[in-house]
Amino acid sequence: MPLGDSITDYGCWRAWIWERFQRGGVYSVDLVGGERAGENCNNLEFDRDHEGHPGFQAVDIANRNQLVGWLAKNPADVVTMHLGTNDIIRGSGKASDILGAQGKLIDQMRASNPGMRIIVAQIIPLANGNQNRLVGELNAAMPAWAASKNSTGSPIWVVDLYSNYSAGADLYDGIHPSASGDVKIADRIYPALIGAIKSIQGA
Repeated sequence: MPLGDSITDYGCWRAWIWERFQRGGVYSVDLVGGERAGENCNNLEFDRDHEGHPGFQAVDIANRNQLVGWLAKNPADVVTMHLGTNDIIRGSGKASDILGAQGKLIDQMRASNPGMRIIVAQIIPLANGNQNRLVGELNAAMPAWAASKNSTGSPIWVVDLYSNYSAGADLYDGIHPSASGDVKIADRIYPALIGAIKSIQGA
């Protein structure tokens, strides 16, 4: 289940991940979620199911317990989570608030599936300088937070989508990934997905 906001909904990084799974021919992967992307994505044919919601904040998803219903309708073994951008743009922007909400979401994932594999993204940059400072604060706090939430039965992978990402070249509007940005996201998330799948299979 790709979980997030418009960066998950609009982004073609999911298409590139799907294409890599098909090209590799090793794992059969079914993307799940109640939403379906409408982007053309270089004419790639891909599984469009996801749980990306434009404009949504992590704190609101957590406070409204929306993930509980989403997972009930579309159970998952692995969740990729890129959330916090809208909290920074529209909300308090405090790392503690965002991570508190993400922590609640992780608890809900594990209530749905005690063996859930969870991939949490250090989010991509924003072009706005002050907002990007808050992105940096969130990303810096994430590894220690994730370690505190980690579980042998339900491990967490933290994926760095921030470093080597250009707010100029890799965003088309200062917020959302351009074509090059989509590829960079796929480059970082795909290996984590392979690790998550292998951990389920005991490889």
